[in-house]
Amino acid sequence: MTDTLINRRDLDFLLYDVMDTASLSERDRFSEHSRETFDAVIETADRMAREKFAPHNSEADKQEPRFVNGQVEMLPEVKEAFKAYAEAGFIAGRFDYELGGMQLPESVIAACNGFFTAANPGTAGYPFLTTAAADLIKVFGSDEQKAKYLPPMLDGRYTGTMALTEPHAGSSLSDIRTSASPTDDGHYLIKGAKIYISGGEQSISDNIVHLVLARIKGAPPGVKGISLFIVPKFLTDDRGGVTGRNGVALAGLIHKLGYRGTTSTALSFGDDAPCHGYLVGEPHQGLKYMFQMMNEARLGVGFGAAVIGYRGYLHSLEYAKERLQGRKPSESDPTKPPVPIIEHADVRRMLLAQKAYVEGGLALCLYGARLVDDQNSHPDATIREEAGKLLDLLTPIMKAWPSEYGTRANDLAIQVYGGAGYTREYPVEQCWRDNRLNPIHEGTNGIQALDLLGRKVWQDRSHGLQLLMQRMQVDLEAATTSRCQQWALSLSETLQRAVKVTQDLGAALQKESPDRVLANASCYLHLFGHICVAWMWLRQANQAEILLADAGYAEAERNFLEGKLQAARYFFHWELPTVAQDIVLLQNRDDTCLEMRAEWF
Repeated sequence: MTDTLINRRDLDFLLYDVMDTASLSERDRFSEHSRETFDAVIETADRMAREKFAPHNSEADKQEPRFVNGQVEMLPEVKEAFKAYAEAGFIAGRFDYELGGMQLPESVIAACNGFFTAANPGTAGYPFLTTAAADLIKVFGSDEQKAKYLPPMLDGRYTGTMALTEPHAGSSLSDIRTSASPTDDGHYLIKGAKIYISGGEQSISDNIVHLVLARIKGAPPGVKGISLFIVPKFLTDDRGGVTGRNGVALAGLIHKLGYRGTTSTALSFGDDAPCHGYLVGEPHQGLKYMFQMMNEARLGVGFGAAVIGYRGYLHSLEYAKERLQGRKPSESDPTKPPVPIIEHADVRRMLLAQKAYVEGGLALCLYGARLVDDQNSHPDATIREEAGKLLDLLTPIMKAWPSEYGTRANDLAIQVYGGAGYTREYPVEQCWRDNRLNPIHEGTNGIQALDLLGRKVWQDRSHGLQLLMQRMQVDLEAATTSRCQQWALSLSETLQRAVKVTQDLGAALQKESPDRVLANASCYLHLFGHICVAWMWLRQANQAEILLADAGYAEAERNFLEGKLQAARYFFHWELPTVAQDIVLLQNRDDTCLEMRAEWF
């Protein structure tokens, strides 16, 4: 089986040919870097992912963490991989030099993390959550909290979690009941229960820093009354020494379909002992703070879904080239030898669909990482602001589209393998099981659809949407070859129809019940997701045509570029036209689902 996690030529094409990531070294923040240092870090990630993460991926799936005598037992390879990741500096990769970080662009660190997730999503979950938790503390924590928690988190001695969900509330955070009572000693006493907390208990770090949403006594109802607290597993002194166990207890491990290497836990706070929590920032602002970590996690979910889909695609591609079976319809002689199944048109269809989904999804996610870089480091304040607005608008799409279509790619990978794909002797069934979580966690895709249509497109008088169309227009005008021009026309026509239906929905929200207007929000998410990925494919096709104009390329490079153009052709011929149904349903504000009654099921 292939040990390739992500096609390096594809990654280089996206990073350097399409997005000009090398130019980031011209910015002050990244001035000590160059393409050479970027490539060196990426090469390290690729090698470490293959050597430290991939070998125990299947075993960690089979031997998921167990709760034994009050402790979580895990494969020792998980801790070894986590330690190697931390020692290589990847947890602190995007952080300042002063904090021990490498001050890398988000575009580069995201690409690096793609290898680790493709190799082993379960083990990769621990450092990714830790980085996101540390980033939140860096932005919103007090100086004392930063000094106490950031160093051990960034060097891998502590890990981090986000503790939002409660058994009775699910994704409805306005209904959380976990409480926080102030004390005279400056901390709060936390009381409540959380569920589905990834990394909530494990045996790989010295301490766990839980970021917990809770209500201070007397807080306003709903989301306006939620505060955020640091709740460590172990209490520590100012020097980091453990002073005792905090009142956080593991109530049980949850057994998942996939992603089994990452513990999923039910936690209780303050049941068996007092549970100390430390307020982050101002009271009642917790959801605003947590959204930084949630949005970062949503981008990570989309990226993870794309690369897990990518790994399955590469496995099925290798299998299709090697598996001999059947003959072409034009060959009627049964004595002729069977052909590799990649010679069959329907297998090529499934491989081409996977290629279009995973390479399109990867391009979309890397574009999101580039927006993060522009938001944080571009020298022009206007461009920084515009990048932030674009990122805010596109986050629901960047989470939901790859998680939907990366999983579809894994489903097609199983189909390419046939009966073998349905067995645990081959890797693609685990890819599908691991990926199936991604449309669910960090806000289900249905929630992303409501967020997009109910809020994001209307923010700041739809300025983000206007910026998006301006960015697309640049690439539409850059399509100068006959192939790219016809695809640009198709995208332009679809975009115009989407803008019209958006205007109609905006007017309807002013005078109709939002229940009806938002009833088909998932159609809107699909519509704009497909438009954005078609845009990503047009960008890739434009660049591929430019490179193909150089007759000096070797055959392998020309094959790579022609493959890009064929995948773009597939997306524009087979996928983009499917949004026509979404447009009709949205235009008519179809109420079929809304009007269905519970008692009719």
